[in-house]
Amino acid sequence: MAEFDIQRETVIKADPAQVQALVDDFHQWRKWSPWEDADPAMERTYSGADRGIGARYFWNGNRKAGRGDMEITSATADAIGIRLHFEKPFKATNQVTFEFRPQGDTTAVTWRMRGEQNGLMALVGKLMPMDRLVGKDFEKGLAQLKAVAET
Repeated sequence: MAEFDIQRETVIKADPAQVQALVDDFHQWRKWSPWEDADPAMERTYSGADRGIGARYFWNGNRKAGRGDMEITSATADAIGIRLHFEKPFKATNQVTFEFRPQGDTTAVTWRMRGEQNGLMALVGKLMPMDRLVGKDFEKGLAQLKAVAET
């Protein structure tokens, strides 16, 4: 098994609560998530709470989008925790955290994902580390989150 810990950060000129509202409501992810354009015909289902702890999001898309679900497992003024489960293109369960730190009239946002690569993904990870596989997606997502929050 190969453990990984990926994180990216940006600073957004917006109140922490405003930024957090775009993350703790999965309906809002369509505005900024880097994977929303992976499959225009992707099926989406929402369940549980509308936002915050217990909110769930299921997706099923093409080979690039894959299939899986997310659930918000913790939510405070400083951070949102999400359990991310993939069914396809590979099986995996990872822990995602968004941290929000006020800095004057801006908010520093850190997007972090931790997990383990098992089986075939552990082998792939030796050739292509997870940071290289999804790091650019995190950067794109944070840039899009920043653009949405600052408008």
